[in-house]
Amino acid sequence: MPLLTATPILAFLDTDETVAFYSKFGFDCNASWKGYIMCERDSISIHLWQCDDPSIPKNTGCYVYVNEIEALYKECEDLNIVHPNGKLEQKPWGLKQFSILDNSGNIIHFGQRPEQN
Repeated sequence: MPLLTATPILAFLDTDETVAFYSKFGFDCNASWKGYIMCERDSISIHLWQCDDPSIPKNTGCYVYVNEIEALYKECEDLNIVHPNGKLEQKPWGLKQFSILDNSGNIIHFGQRPEQN
């Protein structure tokens, strides 16, 4: 049986700020459970759990594979969420990649495989 998908579970600090961040970024968010948020966009889900320690999200992240990376990069630039050291570039491992920081400090890397360029 093949594996189908994975959902990262990241830490967050403030519910309202986190829902606002991910909603602005095009995700539909469900924060119906105290201390837990589920966000979805296209075929990607990101779950988040609430914590009080800001060092946790600042040391956490995930990698998302995408198509049309240039369009997504422009969207993120327009939202001013591209990581200062995460500009779009071709990486030595063959992927085009850029990175963002969410409102809590989680880093999210977006990459496009060469066959999808």
